Amino acid sequence: MIGTSRLSSKRLEFDDMFDVQEHFHSRGWTDGLPIVPPTAEAVTACLEWALLAPDHLVGVEPVRQRAITAEKAAVNAVMAGCLPMHFPVVVTALAAMFSEPFKLHGPTASTGGCAILLVVNGPIRHELGMDGTFNALGPSDRASTCIGRAVRLVLGNLLEVRPGEIDRSTFGHPGKISYCVAEDEENTPWPSLAEERLGDPYVSAVTAMAAMSPRQIMNEWTTDPELILDTFVAEIRANMAHYSIWPGNYAIVIPPQLREHFDAAGWSKADIRGYVFDKARILRKQWAECGKGSVVREKGDREYAALPEPDDLLVVAAGGPAGGFGAVIPPWLGTTSRAVTVPVGACVDC
Repeated sequence: MIGTSRLSSKRLEFDDMFDVQEHFHSRGWTDGLPIVPPTAEAVTACLEWALLAPDHLVGVEPVRQRAITAEKAAVNAVMAGCLPMHFPVVVTALAAMFSEPFKLHGPTASTGGCAILLVVNGPIRHELGMDGTFNALGPSDRASTCIGRAVRLVLGNLLEVRPGEIDRSTFGHPGKISYCVAEDEENTPWPSLAEERLGDPYVSAVTAMAAMSPRQIMNEWTTDPELILDTFVAEIRANMAHYSIWPGNYAIVIPPQLREHFDAAGWSKADIRGYVFDKARILRKQWAECGKGSVVREKGDREYAALPEPDDLLVVAAGGPAGGFGAVIPPWLGTTSRAVTVPVGACVDC
C-alpha cells in the first residue's frame, strides 16, 4: 500500500465544496467546469490501482523538460472526475503524448487550435464501461469524458497549457475539454486500430493524435464503398484547401450503417486506406478557389497528397447504429506531430 503520507503535494483545507471550487477556479486550475476535490485518499486510490509510486515518472515534456509524476497526474485525474480504474488509461495517454514522435509542445502551443484525440482499444473498454456507439465523439460515457478531461487538466496545470499562456490558439475547439473515443470493436469484423498498429489482437491501448475538430459527412444514397469514400475524400480535400495542404495522420470514423456496405463488399481497413491514399490529393492551384491565389504562384500544378503513406490514415469503427454519417478528423499540421499508440500498462521511458 502506498499510503497518503507518501504524497508530496501541498495539503489544503476548506469549509465547503463551494470554497473548493472558487479557490481552484480563481487560480486557473480548472477548465471552467466544476472539479472533484483531489483528496489524498482519492489520489492514493488512483496510484494504487495503477500500481504506481507517487514519484513514478510518467513522462517528460520534450521542449521545456518538465517532468510529470504519477502523483501529479493522479491529482488532475481525480479533479476531472476519474475513478481509480480510469487512471491507467490516463497514464497511457500521457505516455503516448510524451513520446518523441508526438512532439507535444507544438500541438499544445500552436495558434492552430488543435486538441489531443484519444482512441481507446481492447478489453479495458468493457472494464471501464466505455461506449463507442451513440454520440461516440461527444459525451458518450463517463470514462471517455473524464479520461479526455484529465489529459487536458494535466496539460493546463502541469505544463501551463492554458489560453493565453502556452496555449496560443486563435479559436480552439470543444475537443480541448475532452476528446476521447472508444472503438466499437464488437460490431465489426475489422481489426482494431491498436491491433493494426501494435500487432496484438488482445491488447488494450491508447492512440493519441494531435487533431482538429471532427468534420461530419453524410452519404446515404449509395452502397458502393468507392462512392462512400469519395465523400470522405471530398472533405479531406476541402480541409487541404481551407486549412493545411500538408500530409499527416488523418482519421476517419465510420459508423455501422456505412460499415455494413464495406463488409458486404469485402472491404478491409487496408482497402479503405489504399483508396483514400490514392484519391485524397489536390493541386496547389485549387487554393485560388478559396481565396489563396496569392500563394499559388508558379507551383499551381504541384500535387499534394493528404497522407504520406496509406498506413497514416487512422480508420476507426465507431458511432451509433443508424445514419449514413461519417467523420473526418484532420491532423494539426501535417507530419509535425505523429499519432502514437501505447499499450495500457507499458512503461515507455523506464
